[in-house]
Amino acid sequence: MDEPILTIEEREAINAGRWFSSLSPSLRHDILRCAFVKRYKDGDLIAARGDPPQEWIACARGAVRVSSTSISGKQITFAYVEPGIWFGDVAIFDGDQRTHDAYAHGETTLLCVAKADFRKILGNHTELYEALLRLHARRIRQLFGLVEDLNTLPLRARLAKQLLHLVRSYGVACLGNGQDVRIGLQLAQEELAQLLGASRQRVNQELKAMERESAIRIEPGGLVVRDREALMRITTAEHD
Repeated sequence: MDEPILTIEEREAINAGRWFSSLSPSLRHDILRCAFVKRYKDGDLIAARGDPPQEWIACARGAVRVSSTSISGKQITFAYVEPGIWFGDVAIFDGDQRTHDAYAHGETTLLCVAKADFRKILGNHTELYEALLRLHARRIRQLFGLVEDLNTLPLRARLAKQLLHLVRSYGVACLGNGQDVRIGLQLAQEELAQLLGASRQRVNQELKAMERESAIRIEPGGLVVRDREALMRITTAEHD
């Protein structure tokens, strides 16, 4: 049975979200007042492609893997939704079906607002319209950036950019060494390859090259970034 309240850490993740924290206190209060909690185990299906939109959702713990499966059975991962990020509003606005599958990655907690309550909040807070426009504009900018990177940058640079993003979102300082940062989101190399639209073998080659250059360290439990400046140089060198 779902626990009805968020833990302190989960609530902090929601309140610290860049977009949510920009809303007025009264709007944040009304959103949280009608929201409810859902908890999922690793790999659980949260929503399937073709489902009707029922909820507006925020990730409070863990991550949500947004993916699709081709006719041939190949799985493509588009993004991992991190704590503090809201999603699912587009399908509620246009009334169309969910366009992708969403799975829990690790133990995951979601904060959900029913579609009817979402519309009531919109009716009571015109501020939310403008806030959602800003959120959608940011998503479009990110999408164009991803398309540009895919068409202009080699895999090495795209991998370095992805590792830097993961460090910002899931970085945990390693004890005993202030320079080393462990990526808390555990991704198998196959999962990382799906995120980059590349083969596992090519991603493995690039990771080993970065490890030889002392930019990262590959461990059985995941990746440790040892030199963020080195990763930055990899991304900028490809633009020169």
